[in-house]
Amino acid sequence: MTVEPSPIPLDLRQDVALLTAAIMDINSVSGNETPLANAVESALRTIPGLNLVRDGDAIIARTELGRPERVILAGHLDTVPLPTVEGSLGTVPSTWESGVPGEGVLYGRGATDMKGGVAVQLALAATMFDGGAEPGKDVTFVFYDHEEVEAAKSGLGRLVRNHGHLLEGDFAILLEPTDGTVEGGCNGTSRFEATTVGEAAHSARAWMGSNAIHAAAPILGRLAAYEPRTINVDGLDYRESLNAVRINGGTAGNVIPDRCVVEINYRFAPDKSPDQAEAHVRELLKGFDVVRTDAAAGARPGLKHPAAASFVAAVGAEPKPKYGWTDVARFSELGVPAVNFGPGDPLLAHKDNEHVDADAIRECLRVLRLWLAD
Repeated sequence: MTVEPSPIPLDLRQDVALLTAAIMDINSVSGNETPLANAVESALRTIPGLNLVRDGDAIIARTELGRPERVILAGHLDTVPLPTVEGSLGTVPSTWESGVPGEGVLYGRGATDMKGGVAVQLALAATMFDGGAEPGKDVTFVFYDHEEVEAAKSGLGRLVRNHGHLLEGDFAILLEPTDGTVEGGCNGTSRFEATTVGEAAHSARAWMGSNAIHAAAPILGRLAAYEPRTINVDGLDYRESLNAVRINGGTAGNVIPDRCVVEINYRFAPDKSPDQAEAHVRELLKGFDVVRTDAAAGARPGLKHPAAASFVAAVGAEPKPKYGWTDVARFSELGVPAVNFGPGDPLLAHKDNEHVDADAIRECLRVLRLWLAD
Protein backbone atom coordinates (compact mmCIF):
# COMPACT_ATOMS: atom_id res chain seq x y z
CA MET A 1 0.00 0.00 0.00
CA THR A 2 1.40 3.38 -1.06
CA VAL A 3 1.08 6.18 1.48
CA GLU A 4 0.78 9.65 -0.03
CA PRO A 5 3.23 12.10 1.58
CA SER A 6 1.72 14.94 3.60
CA PRO A 7 1.57 18.30 1.79
CA ILE A 8 4.58 20.55 2.32
CA PRO A 9 3.46 23.25 4.79
CA LEU A 10 3.33 26.83 3.52
CA ASP A 11 3.06 29.80 5.87
CA LEU A 12 0.96 32.22 3.82
CA ARG A 13 1.30 34.99 6.40
CA GLN A 14 5.07 35.29 6.32
CA ASP A 15 6.77 38.04 4.34
CA VAL A 16 5.67 37.59 0.73
CA ALA A 17 9.27 37.48 -0.54
CA LEU A 18 10.05 34.63 1.87
CA LEU A 19 6.84 32.92 0.76
CA THR A 20 8.05 33.22 -2.84
CA ALA A 21 11.28 31.43 -1.93
CA ALA A 22 9.35 28.69 -0.13
CA ILE A 23 7.18 28.11 -3.20
CA MET A 24 10.21 28.08 -5.51
CA ASP A 25 11.85 25.43 -3.34
CA ILE A 26 9.09 22.98 -4.29
CA ASN A 27 10.16 21.72 -7.70
CA SER A 28 7.23 22.21 -10.07
CA VAL A 29 8.58 21.72 -13.58
CA SER A 30 5.64 21.11 -15.95
CA GLY A 31 4.28 17.61 -15.28
CA ASN A 32 5.53 17.67 -11.69
CA GLU A 33 3.12 20.22 -10.20
CA THR A 34 1.38 17.85 -7.76
CA PRO A 35 3.56 18.55 -4.68
CA LEU A 36 3.12 22.31 -5.06
CA ALA A 37 -0.59 21.99 -5.88
CA ASN A 38 -1.02 19.87 -2.72
CA ALA A 39 0.81 22.49 -0.65
CA VAL A 40 -1.28 25.33 -2.09
CA GLU A 41 -4.57 23.50 -1.59
CA SER A 42 -3.69 22.53 1.98
CA ALA A 43 -2.78 26.11 2.87
CA LEU A 44 -5.90 27.59 1.25
CA ARG A 45 -8.20 25.18 3.11
CA THR A 46 -7.17 26.81 6.38
CA ILE A 47 -8.63 30.16 5.26
CA PRO A 48 -12.29 30.71 6.24
CA GLY A 49 -14.49 32.33 3.64
CA LEU A 50 -13.04 30.58 0.60
CA ASN A 51 -14.83 27.92 -1.44
CA LEU A 52 -12.35 25.55 -3.09
CA VAL A 53 -12.48 23.31 -6.15
CA ARG A 54 -9.55 21.08 -7.14
CA ASP A 55 -9.25 19.70 -10.68
CA GLY A 56 -6.08 17.71 -11.25
CA ASP A 57 -3.30 20.08 -10.22
CA ALA A 58 -5.42 23.20 -10.66
CA ILE A 59 -7.28 24.98 -7.85
CA ILE A 60 -10.05 27.57 -7.81
CA ALA A 61 -10.71 29.45 -4.54
CA ARG A 62 -13.62 31.90 -4.45
CA THR A 63 -15.09 34.39 -2.00
CA GLU A 64 -18.89 34.54 -1.94
CA LEU A 65 -19.60 37.95 -0.38
CA GLY A 66 -22.31 39.05 -2.78
CA ARG A 67 -20.29 42.00 -4.04
CA PRO A 68 -21.47 43.65 -7.28
CA GLU A 69 -18.05 43.09 -8.86
CA ARG A 70 -15.90 39.96 -9.14
CA VAL A 71 -12.18 40.03 -9.91
CA ILE A 72 -10.13 37.01 -10.98
CA LEU A 73 -6.48 36.70 -9.93
CA ALA A 74 -4.73 33.90 -11.81
CA GLY A 75 -1.30 32.33 -12.03
CA HIS A 76 0.34 29.10 -13.13
CA LEU A 77 2.19 26.77 -10.78
CA ASP A 78 4.62 25.17 -13.24
CA THR A 79 8.02 26.24 -14.49
CA VAL A 80 10.16 25.41 -17.49
CA PRO A 81 12.84 22.72 -16.90
CA LEU A 82 15.78 23.44 -14.63
CA PRO A 83 19.03 24.78 -16.13
CA THR A 84 21.45 22.18 -17.44
CA VAL A 85 24.54 24.38 -17.00
CA GLU A 86 26.38 23.50 -13.81
CA GLY A 87 26.47 26.35 -11.31
CA SER A 88 23.43 28.17 -12.70
CA LEU A 89 21.61 30.26 -10.12
CA GLY A 90 18.22 29.88 -11.76
CA THR A 91 17.55 26.44 -10.31
CA VAL A 92 15.94 24.76 -7.28
CA PRO A 93 16.32 25.38 -4.37
CA SER A 94 16.34 29.18 -4.45
CA THR A 95 19.19 31.37 -3.22
CA TRP A 96 19.43 34.92 -1.88
CA GLU A 97 22.21 36.99 -3.43
CA SER A 98 22.72 38.80 -0.12
CA GLY A 99 22.86 35.58 1.85
CA VAL A 100 20.13 37.01 4.08
CA PRO A 101 16.62 35.56 3.49
CA GLY A 102 14.18 38.27 2.42
CA GLU A 103 16.82 40.86 1.53
CA GLY A 104 17.74 41.89 -2.00
CA VAL A 105 17.61 39.62 -5.02
CA LEU A 106 16.14 36.11 -5.07
CA TYR A 107 17.52 33.63 -7.62
CA GLY A 108 15.99 30.38 -8.78
CA ARG A 109 13.71 28.71 -11.30
CA GLY A 110 10.36 30.47 -11.27
CA ALA A 111 11.66 33.61 -9.54
CA THR A 112 10.35 35.68 -12.43
CA ASP A 113 7.95 33.29 -14.15
CA MET A 114 5.97 33.31 -11.95
CA LYS A 115 6.36 32.27 -8.33
CA GLY A 116 6.38 35.88 -7.13
CA GLY A 117 2.93 36.36 -8.63
CA VAL A 118 1.66 33.11 -7.10
CA ALA A 119 3.00 34.16 -3.70
CA VAL A 120 1.15 37.48 -3.99
CA GLN A 121 -2.09 35.60 -4.73
CA LEU A 122 -1.63 33.37 -1.70
CA ALA A 123 -0.72 36.27 0.60
CA LEU A 124 -3.80 38.18 -0.52
CA ALA A 125 -6.03 35.16 0.09
CA ALA A 126 -4.61 34.67 3.59
CA THR A 127 -4.91 38.28 4.73
CA MET A 128 -7.88 39.74 2.87
CA PHE A 129 -10.21 39.27 5.86
CA ASP A 130 -7.73 40.51 8.48
CA GLY A 131 -8.81 43.24 10.85
CA GLY A 132 -12.49 42.46 10.42
CA ALA A 133 -12.51 44.18 7.02
CA GLU A 134 -13.84 42.40 3.98
CA PRO A 135 -12.63 43.17 0.46
CA GLY A 136 -14.68 45.58 -1.64
CA LYS A 137 -14.82 43.03 -4.44
CA ASP A 138 -15.48 39.31 -4.64
CA VAL A 139 -12.31 37.52 -5.66
CA THR A 140 -11.64 34.30 -7.53
CA PHE A 141 -8.12 32.93 -7.10
CA VAL A 142 -6.97 30.54 -9.82
CA PHE A 143 -3.84 28.38 -9.64
CA TYR A 144 -3.21 26.03 -12.54
CA ASP A 145 -0.80 23.53 -14.04
CA HIS A 146 0.83 22.95 -17.45
CA GLU A 147 1.16 26.51 -18.72
CA GLU A 148 4.71 26.12 -19.97
CA VAL A 149 3.89 23.29 -22.41
CA GLU A 150 1.61 22.74 -25.39
CA ALA A 151 -1.86 24.28 -25.16
CA ALA A 152 -3.61 20.90 -25.23
CA LYS A 153 -2.28 20.21 -21.70
CA SER A 154 -3.16 23.59 -20.21
CA GLY A 155 -4.62 23.38 -16.73
CA LEU A 156 -6.47 26.64 -17.28
CA GLY A 157 -7.93 25.27 -20.49
CA ARG A 158 -9.12 22.23 -18.53
CA LEU A 159 -10.71 24.49 -15.91
CA VAL A 160 -12.52 26.38 -18.64
CA ARG A 161 -13.93 23.11 -20.00
CA ASN A 162 -14.84 21.58 -16.64
CA HIS A 163 -15.68 24.59 -14.45
CA GLY A 164 -16.23 27.50 -16.81
CA HIS A 165 -19.02 28.95 -14.66
CA LEU A 166 -16.54 29.39 -11.80
CA LEU A 167 -14.33 31.57 -14.02
CA GLU A 168 -16.97 34.17 -14.72
CA GLY A 169 -16.03 37.66 -13.60
CA ASP A 170 -15.90 41.35 -14.43
CA PHE A 171 -12.13 41.66 -14.74
CA ALA A 172 -9.10 39.36 -14.56
CA ILE A 173 -5.48 39.95 -13.64
CA LEU A 174 -2.86 37.40 -14.68
CA LEU A 175 0.13 37.79 -12.39
CA GLU A 176 2.74 37.14 -15.09
CA PRO A 177 5.93 39.22 -14.73
CA THR A 178 5.53 42.76 -16.08
CA ASP A 179 8.04 44.70 -13.95
CA GLY A 180 5.13 46.07 -11.96
CA THR A 181 3.46 47.73 -14.96
CA VAL A 182 0.08 46.83 -16.43
CA GLU A 183 0.47 45.07 -19.78
CA GLY A 184 -2.82 44.98 -21.64
CA GLY A 185 -4.00 42.06 -23.76
CA CYS A 186 -1.49 40.07 -25.76
CA ASN A 187 -0.42 39.22 -29.29
CA GLY A 188 -1.79 36.08 -30.88
CA THR A 189 0.49 33.35 -32.16
CA SER A 190 0.27 30.90 -35.06
CA ARG A 191 2.62 28.33 -36.56
CA PHE A 192 2.89 27.17 -40.15
CA GLU A 193 4.80 24.71 -42.26
CA ALA A 194 5.78 25.74 -45.80
CA THR A 195 6.85 22.72 -47.83
CA THR A 196 8.83 22.43 -51.04
CA VAL A 197 9.13 19.18 -53.01
CA GLY A 198 11.99 18.13 -55.29
CA GLU A 199 13.35 14.90 -56.73
CA ALA A 200 15.95 12.74 -55.01
CA ALA A 201 19.20 11.89 -56.81
CA HIS A 202 22.79 11.02 -56.05
CA SER A 203 24.64 14.21 -55.17
CA ALA A 204 27.40 13.27 -57.64
CA ARG A 205 24.76 13.54 -60.38
CA ALA A 206 22.72 16.36 -58.94
CA TRP A 207 21.38 17.31 -62.38
CA MET A 208 19.33 14.12 -62.29
CA GLY A 209 17.26 15.44 -59.39
CA SER A 210 15.71 18.62 -58.03
CA ASN A 211 16.88 20.16 -54.75
CA ALA A 212 13.94 20.88 -52.42
CA ILE A 213 16.13 22.85 -49.99
CA HIS A 214 17.24 25.19 -52.76
CA ALA A 215 13.59 25.57 -53.73
CA ALA A 216 12.87 26.91 -50.24
CA ALA A 217 15.19 29.89 -50.79
CA PRO A 218 12.35 32.19 -51.98
CA ILE A 219 10.41 31.39 -48.80
CA LEU A 220 13.34 32.46 -46.67
CA GLY A 221 13.90 35.47 -48.89
CA ARG A 222 10.34 36.70 -48.46
CA LEU A 223 10.49 36.20 -44.70
CA ALA A 224 13.85 37.97 -44.43
CA ALA A 225 12.53 40.92 -46.42
CA TYR A 226 9.27 41.11 -44.49
CA GLU A 227 8.88 44.26 -42.41
CA PRO A 228 6.85 43.54 -39.25
CA ARG A 229 4.05 45.94 -38.53
CA THR A 230 3.20 47.85 -35.37
CA ILE A 231 -0.57 48.08 -34.95
CA ASN A 232 -2.43 50.29 -32.49
CA VAL A 233 -5.23 48.43 -30.74
CA ASP A 234 -7.34 50.37 -28.25
CA GLY A 235 -4.50 52.79 -27.58
CA LEU A 236 -1.62 50.30 -27.25
CA ASP A 237 0.98 49.61 -29.96
CA TYR A 238 1.47 45.90 -30.62
CA ARG A 239 4.60 45.00 -32.57
CA GLU A 240 4.23 41.92 -34.75
CA SER A 241 6.89 39.44 -35.88
CA LEU A 242 6.99 36.81 -38.63
CA ASN A 243 9.97 34.47 -38.72
CA ALA A 244 11.28 31.14 -39.88
CA VAL A 245 12.07 29.25 -36.68
CA ARG A 246 13.22 25.86 -38.01
CA ILE A 247 14.03 24.16 -41.31
CA ASN A 248 14.07 20.44 -42.03
CA GLY A 249 15.16 18.66 -45.18
CA GLY A 250 17.45 16.01 -46.59
CA THR A 251 18.06 12.35 -45.85
CA ALA A 252 21.82 11.84 -46.25
CA GLY A 253 25.03 13.64 -47.10
CA ASN A 254 25.13 12.21 -50.63
CA VAL A 255 21.45 12.57 -51.58
CA ILE A 256 19.76 15.54 -53.23
CA PRO A 257 16.83 16.33 -50.89
CA ASP A 258 13.37 15.73 -52.28
CA ARG A 259 11.51 17.54 -49.49
CA CYS A 260 12.07 20.58 -47.30
CA VAL A 261 9.86 22.05 -44.57
CA VAL A 262 10.24 25.59 -43.25
CA GLU A 263 8.53 26.13 -39.88
CA ILE A 264 7.21 29.65 -39.38
CA ASN A 265 5.92 31.53 -36.32
CA TYR A 266 3.71 34.59 -36.70
CA ARG A 267 3.05 36.77 -33.65
CA PHE A 268 0.11 38.93 -34.67
CA ALA A 269 -1.62 41.91 -33.08
CA PRO A 270 -4.97 41.32 -31.35
CA ASP A 271 -6.80 43.28 -34.04
CA LYS A 272 -7.06 40.09 -36.09
CA SER A 273 -8.25 36.51 -35.63
CA PRO A 274 -6.11 33.42 -36.24
CA ASP A 275 -7.89 32.97 -39.59
CA GLN A 276 -7.07 36.52 -40.62
CA ALA A 277 -3.46 35.96 -39.55
CA GLU A 278 -3.35 32.82 -41.66
CA ALA A 279 -4.67 34.69 -44.68
CA HIS A 280 -1.88 37.24 -44.24
CA VAL A 281 0.81 34.54 -44.19
CA ARG A 282 -0.69 32.76 -47.18
CA GLU A 283 -0.71 36.00 -49.16
CA LEU A 284 2.98 36.57 -48.36
CA LEU A 285 3.89 33.00 -49.35
CA LYS A 286 1.57 32.72 -52.32
CA GLY A 287 2.63 29.89 -54.62
CA PHE A 288 3.91 27.66 -51.83
CA ASP A 289 2.28 24.79 -49.95
CA VAL A 290 1.47 26.31 -46.53
CA VAL A 291 -0.26 24.46 -43.67
CA ARG A 292 -1.25 25.99 -40.33
CA THR A 293 -0.20 23.65 -37.52
CA ASP A 294 -1.17 25.66 -34.43
CA ALA A 295 -2.87 28.92 -33.50
CA ALA A 296 -3.97 30.87 -30.44
CA ALA A 297 -5.95 34.09 -30.58
CA GLY A 298 -4.61 37.21 -28.93
CA ALA A 299 -6.53 39.45 -26.54
CA ARG A 300 -7.49 43.08 -26.88
CA PRO A 301 -6.34 45.30 -23.99
CA GLY A 302 -9.74 45.74 -22.36
CA LEU A 303 -8.45 48.85 -20.58
CA LYS A 304 -11.68 50.78 -21.15
CA HIS A 305 -13.58 48.58 -18.70
CA PRO A 306 -14.20 50.53 -15.43
CA ALA A 307 -12.43 47.90 -13.31
CA ALA A 308 -9.42 47.97 -15.63
CA ALA A 309 -9.32 51.75 -15.60
CA SER A 310 -9.43 51.90 -11.81
CA PHE A 311 -6.67 49.30 -11.58
CA VAL A 312 -4.43 51.18 -14.02
CA ALA A 313 -4.97 54.29 -11.91
CA ALA A 314 -4.03 52.36 -8.76
CA VAL A 315 -0.81 51.11 -10.35
CA GLY A 316 0.01 54.65 -11.44
CA ALA A 317 2.09 53.83 -14.52
CA GLU A 318 1.37 54.04 -18.23
CA PRO A 319 0.11 50.64 -19.45
CA LYS A 320 2.06 48.77 -22.11
CA PRO A 321 1.19 46.09 -24.68
CA LYS A 322 2.05 42.42 -24.11
CA TYR A 323 4.00 41.13 -27.09
CA GLY A 324 4.09 37.48 -26.04
CA TRP A 325 1.01 35.25 -25.76
CA THR A 326 -0.37 34.73 -22.27
CA ASP A 327 -3.49 33.23 -20.74
CA VAL A 328 -5.22 36.63 -20.72
CA ALA A 329 -6.38 35.38 -24.13
CA ARG A 330 -8.34 32.55 -22.49
CA PHE A 331 -10.14 35.01 -20.22
CA SER A 332 -10.80 37.29 -23.17
CA GLU A 333 -12.46 34.37 -24.98
CA LEU A 334 -14.72 33.96 -21.92
CA GLY A 335 -15.74 37.61 -22.21
CA VAL A 336 -13.67 38.69 -19.21
CA PRO A 337 -11.39 41.72 -19.83
CA ALA A 338 -7.91 40.80 -18.61
CA VAL A 339 -4.46 42.33 -18.12
CA ASN A 340 -1.04 41.09 -17.10
CA PHE A 341 0.47 42.52 -13.90
CA GLY A 342 3.15 40.97 -11.73
CA PRO A 343 6.59 41.32 -10.16
CA GLY A 344 9.80 40.64 -12.05
CA ASP A 345 11.37 41.54 -15.37
CA PRO A 346 9.74 39.42 -18.12
CA LEU A 347 13.02 39.49 -20.06
CA LEU A 348 14.53 37.28 -17.33
CA ALA A 349 11.88 34.57 -17.66
CA HIS A 350 13.34 31.11 -18.43
CA LYS A 351 16.94 32.37 -18.20
CA ASP A 352 19.56 30.40 -16.30
CA ASN A 353 20.01 33.39 -13.96
CA GLU A 354 16.28 34.00 -13.40
CA HIS A 355 15.80 36.34 -10.45
CA VAL A 356 13.48 38.87 -8.83
CA ASP A 357 13.92 41.67 -6.33
CA ALA A 358 12.17 41.09 -3.00
CA ASP A 359 10.81 44.64 -2.92
CA ALA A 360 9.18 44.18 -6.34
CA ILE A 361 7.11 41.32 -4.92
CA ARG A 362 6.16 43.37 -1.88
CA GLU A 363 5.13 46.33 -4.05
CA CYS A 364 2.92 44.13 -6.22
CA LEU A 365 1.18 42.86 -3.08
CA ARG A 366 0.75 46.39 -1.74
CA VAL A 367 -0.89 47.69 -4.92
CA LEU A 368 -3.29 44.78 -5.24
CA ARG A 369 -4.22 44.81 -1.56
CA LEU A 370 -5.12 48.51 -1.64
CA TRP A 371 -7.07 48.18 -4.90
CA LEU A 372 -9.08 45.15 -3.74
CA ALA A 373 -9.99 46.90 -0.48
CA ASP A 374 -11.35 49.95 -2.30
